[in-house]
Amino acid sequence: MEHTHTHSHGHDHGHSHGHHHGHHHPIDLKEVNRAFVIGIALNFLFVILEVVTGLYIHSLSLLSDAGHNLADVASLAMSLMAIRLLKVKPTEKYTYGYKKTTILVALFNAAILLLSLGAISYEAIHRLMDPQPLPGKTISIVAAVGILINALTALLFFRSKENDLNIRSAFLHLLSDAIVSAGLVIGGIIILYTHLYWIDAALSLVIAVVILFSTWGLLKDSLRLSLDGVPEGIDLKKVRENIEQMKGVKDFHHIHIWAISTTENALTAHLVVDDQAKLESIEKLKHDIKHELLHLNIQHATLEIEMQDEPCEEPDCADN
Repeated sequence: MEHTHTHSHGHDHGHSHGHHHGHHHPIDLKEVNRAFVIGIALNFLFVILEVVTGLYIHSLSLLSDAGHNLADVASLAMSLMAIRLLKVKPTEKYTYGYKKTTILVALFNAAILLLSLGAISYEAIHRLMDPQPLPGKTISIVAAVGILINALTALLFFRSKENDLNIRSAFLHLLSDAIVSAGLVIGGIIILYTHLYWIDAALSLVIAVVILFSTWGLLKDSLRLSLDGVPEGIDLKKVRENIEQMKGVKDFHHIHIWAISTTENALTAHLVVDDQAKLESIEKLKHDIKHELLHLNIQHATLEIEMQDEPCEEPDCADN
């Protein structure tokens, strides 16, 4: 019997009327765009303030923090670019458009954060061995400005952070910067009253560990998505069970689930139906399956139909 190849050219796009059940919410690109532009502008101004002050008072901690913040400005700019590329229409060469860039940028951002952690830790160890006298008051004032800027810009991303890996990455960058600034404020106050200059370096190491924990999850998620792994929050076993329980489905196998971008997921699978099933009932079943898949945060589905008495030629049928 002949294979019936059926593909979801847009059948599934119009049925997302609120069936996300907390798993996936479309991001407001206008709002996110504004958050990124404000975040980039404010953080770049803060980098200039840190560099000028750091050079003036010879503060290594402010200069290294400026370097860390500059890396964050660059990664915010890359995240903005990636989110804008989401809107680029598919071409003959890039049939999904440039949606995957959102995943690659999230991975790159995690790598940048880890590299800046290495630089902070190296600098801190160096300063622990050879503490330099520092004006604590100036450090505290500049770092307090940093807390304000980073906390304000992090709040802009707070609402959308669970819906997109890049927005989460931007939120983590800004939050980690606010924590670094808080550490510098405390260090500056302690230095001002006790002249224990090594406190600054010790706090930098503590902050580095805090950032490491928050970055690790981001690195793991973005690495898995870039390797076409099953996205976070989607259980392949649950997907198979849910579809197999549906009336008219004899078997559901050869399932592949991957992320098209940080906000959209796709599935291809073989659907086995009764060999007596009519085309109309098969079409309705496909429609119902795609509807169910939307509940499971899978927005794009391509299903290949097999009849029940038809021998499966796929090499992994035996495994499923």
